Amino acid sequence: MTPSKTLSPSQEWRLRPRERQPFLLLGDLIVSALSLLLALYIWGLSNTEWLGFSREFLTTRVPFWFYILPLIWLALIVELYDIHRAGNILETARGVAVSAMFGLGLYLLIYFAFKPNSLPRGGVAYFLISVSALTLVWRVLYIRIFTTSAFMRRALIVGAGKAGRTLLQIYNGMQPSPFLVAGVIDDDAEKMNTDVEGHRVLGGADSLSRWIEEENVSDLIVCISGEIGGRMFQTLLDLQERGLEIVRMQTVYEELMGRVPIFHLEADWILRNFIETSRVNVFYLLAKRLMDLFVGLLGLLLLVAISPFVALANLFESGRPIFYTQTRSGQSDHPYELIKFRTMRQDAEKDGQPQWAKENDERITRVGRVLRKTHLDELPQCLNILRGEMSLVGPRPERPELITMFQKYVPFYRARLLVKPGLTGWAQVHQNYAANVAETNMKLEYDLYYIKHRSLLLDLIIMLRTPATVLGLRGR
Repeated sequence: MTPSKTLSPSQEWRLRPRERQPFLLLGDLIVSALSLLLALYIWGLSNTEWLGFSREFLTTRVPFWFYILPLIWLALIVELYDIHRAGNILETARGVAVSAMFGLGLYLLIYFAFKPNSLPRGGVAYFLISVSALTLVWRVLYIRIFTTSAFMRRALIVGAGKAGRTLLQIYNGMQPSPFLVAGVIDDDAEKMNTDVEGHRVLGGADSLSRWIEEENVSDLIVCISGEIGGRMFQTLLDLQERGLEIVRMQTVYEELMGRVPIFHLEADWILRNFIETSRVNVFYLLAKRLMDLFVGLLGLLLLVAISPFVALANLFESGRPIFYTQTRSGQSDHPYELIKFRTMRQDAEKDGQPQWAKENDERITRVGRVLRKTHLDELPQCLNILRGEMSLVGPRPERPELITMFQKYVPFYRARLLVKPGLTGWAQVHQNYAANVAETNMKLEYDLYYIKHRSLLLDLIIMLRTPATVLGLRGR
């Protein structure tokens, strides 16, 4: 029987995790604009300013770049637009503090590099103090409002098998919760009234409509890997006609983790998601290449500046060579010679067998450890970028021998060769170097997410998040 009752109106304004991001951005824009006005007001009325807070002061005393400080601040707190991190008060406070310190450090670097009194110290200080305080207040207010049950979606998990358990494990590990789980639905009679990862199996397809009404459910998350039974399939169609949100486990996994669940994908997933949609917008490819050339040239200038110091340090500790080349697989598995500063002993792979880098790797020299921690060892790859063998953003380049090995154990591993490897990437800003197969699985999930969703906006987000990775000294 087809259900005729429509969804409760109260469910229409319950926000999905991704739908909260525009509120974050809008609030941050308002807060940063108010902070700019407050900084200008305090600066203009201070005893050292003879013009006062006047039109003349705003047009003649304040430099143009001062008015774009709100946009710079939004770039500094880009890490806090991760919707799950944004819901955690401690992560938010840490992120605001780190962004403020980074902004202050960047300003001091510029200030001492220019002639005295050429930059407004007071105005910047007022802005950093006010924007840090107001951003923290706004973010705490956001957490208090948008993590309450009234604003959260209520979901039923359909399927208590492997996919359902995996999703519930992820859900249980998230604080605050991205949505509320009302229970689990499964047609297996042996699972009735049992607990799956701490959540009760309420019933089968025949009781689905009743539980939706009783629990005021807004979403159904389908975690069925195999074929869906006829009764369950018809029930899902009926519920969709009522306006219920029905989404697959793989989609929710991507939204929650920023990764693709490689162990919960059908065999034709690559065909449906990559091969059939491989015709990427030509303007994106052009813009990406222009960005590669621009950043590659800047990197080349930095490479020229630091190479003498790296060379002297390497020669003093372990001798030559200064640079290290190694064959890597590029787009479509085309081999190329990757260039890096040498960070290991000359006999690091004396048996000729590739090895994983690991924590406290004894093969790494003291100079090499510093280069790896700061990621400066990768700077010569700007030459690979300029030659078109790599891109600024993409999956980490891998050795052909390791690719041959990984594809035996890691599903869809060769799919990462559909795009150019990158100096930085979605996986690189989320995870350290992979040191085993399990970490390689996770890194591939990030890489496939990037390939599936790649765009100029995502590339920009990755580039903005890369400095935090470098300054966090997370290299291995």
